[in-house]
Amino acid sequence: MATLSGRVILSAIRKNVGYNNCRMFASKVTLGDPMEHATGLEKRELLAKAAGNPNPFDLCVIKQGPGTRERPTEVPSAFDARIIGCICEEDATSVNWMWLYKGQAKRCECGHWFNLVHKAPV
Repeated sequence: MATLSGRVILSAIRKNVGYNNCRMFASKVTLGDPMEHATGLEKRELLAKAAGNPNPFDLCVIKQGPGTRERPTEVPSAFDARIIGCICEEDATSVNWMWLYKGQAKRCECGHWFNLVHKAPV
């Protein structure tokens, strides 16, 4: 009987000590500004967003222009090639993917033309 009551008292003490320690440290923990902790590419992305560029890597959808051979839709890229997707019809359930190379305008199956233009990297 003595060992059982000792175990109960010991477990109660452990629970109390653990609870008090967690509660004591939880109120003092704070995280700094993400800009101070970021490095490399993440920091450049955060700086670009802070400067007012919400799409620094050009990953958002580009609105198609006229798309003719004379005036193709311009797609920005910091590289010589980029893969793009064309949603040929408004209610289409698939995307037509194709490679676009610098200096070569490309025509999609729907007849829309695209051209790769240089953009400085972030």
